[in-house]
Amino acid sequence: MADTGLLEALLRLLEKVDGGIDSQDVAADLGVDHQLIVGAVKSLQALGEVISAEQKSSKRWELTGEGREIAEQGSHEARVFNAIPDEGLPQNELMKMPSGKVGFSKAMSNKWIRLDKAHEGGPRVFKTVETIEDTVRDKLQLVQKGLSAKLEDKEKNELKKRKLLSEVTVKSYWITKGSSFSTTITKQETELTPEMIASGSWKEKKFKPYNFEAMGVAPDCGHLHPLMKVRTQFRQIFLEMGFTEMPTNNFIESSFWNFDSLFQPQQHPARDQHDTFFISDPALAHEFPQDYLERVKQVHSEGGYGSQGYKYDWKIEEAQKNLLRTHTTAVSARMLYKLAQQKFTPVKYFSIDRVFRNETLDATHLAEFHQIEGVVADYGLTLGNLMGILHQFFTKLGLKKWVEVGNSGVFRPEMLLPMGLPEGVSVIAWGLSLERPTMIKYGINNIRELVGHKVNLQMVYDSPICRLDS
Repeated sequence: MADTGLLEALLRLLEKVDGGIDSQDVAADLGVDHQLIVGAVKSLQALGEVISAEQKSSKRWELTGEGREIAEQGSHEARVFNAIPDEGLPQNELMKMPSGKVGFSKAMSNKWIRLDKAHEGGPRVFKTVETIEDTVRDKLQLVQKGLSAKLEDKEKNELKKRKLLSEVTVKSYWITKGSSFSTTITKQETELTPEMIASGSWKEKKFKPYNFEAMGVAPDCGHLHPLMKVRTQFRQIFLEMGFTEMPTNNFIESSFWNFDSLFQPQQHPARDQHDTFFISDPALAHEFPQDYLERVKQVHSEGGYGSQGYKYDWKIEEAQKNLLRTHTTAVSARMLYKLAQQKFTPVKYFSIDRVFRNETLDATHLAEFHQIEGVVADYGLTLGNLMGILHQFFTKLGLKKWVEVGNSGVFRPEMLLPMGLPEGVSVIAWGLSLERPTMIKYGINNIRELVGHKVNLQMVYDSPICRLDS
């Protein structure tokens, strides 16, 4: 409740008038902020029929921050004029003034100054009149005093165009006396106590009406980040399509599984430190399936399985280097190798997890992001199967037309056959980031507003549950 002294002061003002009074006038008379009067009005309304208050709206002109500065210090053009001595001022010095650029342009328009471009010392600015009248400042001071009615609409609009004035809507209350009007405040009880009942004092008390329409206080609870909401939706789509989730809890991977097993040569640019985060401790991995490692080495350096390979000296030292995985395809390689060690059955795998790349940070790139990956292994799969499953996948996402949001393809025999998968088995796969579709869905243009220390936590609180179009 508002301060009792303020409530009674408002009531005494209201007692002196015949009809009613505007809350803006009350604030001016009492010398307090209007919002305090609004609070007092609401407090009095809660006491019953002490007052009646009807909200109304009106428009008025107010000075902007720049307008208040000009009303106090003078317009930009006046400040420029006053800064020019009788012998003139070099244009480049004038432009260094805080008001230089705007003031020069306006003063030239007013013909208060002139520019001598042919001056021997370089362009120089001179006064063309002895004195000036700063009408801009005068008009703003009138508005400041509440006398904006003395200005013509054209003058107001010119000041508004210069962003010195703004027209604001002011909400106030028209306050009149209620049926139970009194200049003294009687506190209403909010609780019926056993003592009141025992003594009978409740009969003399005034009780505040109970508001059965009031909303309860929302309980504090956690809120899912938009990335997690969209991740859940993607995961549900994969599960509906019969995919099994791969274990992706190993952020640190060896170069062998991250690169070599995928038939990526050791001199590939992606394996450079400019693109990959290498681990210093432990720097090397030592446990590999040796027979598989030898087959990978052979297909890289000598060829095999119908391929001539890359014909280079494959080094185990490069394959041993530990790194932060650059894609979840390293997990897919491990799963396909595991699949090859048993009797083959068709599988559909998926994963959604973090990957790391030594990227230059900008509005669309981070050094850490999430990769969504789908993998299907079966006999005789072709590009047509890949297109069909992509069509089903992206239809469930709500994409009505083909747009580039990721990569896809068919794994090469040089990758699959060394693992031990039967000839005739093909593997189709596709991948995309989680961040990009999330940014599209939530209308976020800068990835740093979605992930990282600059994230507005209110955005996490306000963002609705993700519903991908179906």
